[in-house]
Amino acid sequence: MATPRVAAGALFFDAAGRVLLVKPSYKDHWDIPGGYVEPGESPRSACLREVEEELGLTVRIGSMLVVDWAPAEHEGDKLLFIFDGGTLTEKQEHAIRFEDAELTEWRYVAAERLEQHVPSRLARRIRTAIAAHSTRGSAYAEHGDAI
Repeated sequence: MATPRVAAGALFFDAAGRVLLVKPSYKDHWDIPGGYVEPGESPRSACLREVEEELGLTVRIGSMLVVDWAPAEHEGDKLLFIFDGGTLTEKQEHAIRFEDAELTEWRYVAAERLEQHVPSRLARRIRTAIAAHSTRGSAYAEHGDAI
């Protein structure tokens, strides 16, 4: 029986349609806010918890945009969820606080510049999520590409 690792993150936008990326202190690349699901926790609940822990924000999380089958070498099978965080207000942006040393900065990035910040598999997953957001739908992906 498969026992994949499960993670969930939120895709936040600004008014120009760019996506929010965060810089983890323990990675060489940027990411979206989120993290691993704990035992007994739903992916959506994990997403809410991680956003609050990482950004200091209590927000409403919308629908699931993408579920991605994304096994990784040295990490095994993974199921990765991205939920719609919507558009952050200026007030919410000013309220972003890094409560621990896990994240060091945040910024908005246009879809066409994602590869300058994130691995290509994550860029594909984010673009799949952006497409689902624009159609108010959801997508199933493998290695970031919608099927």
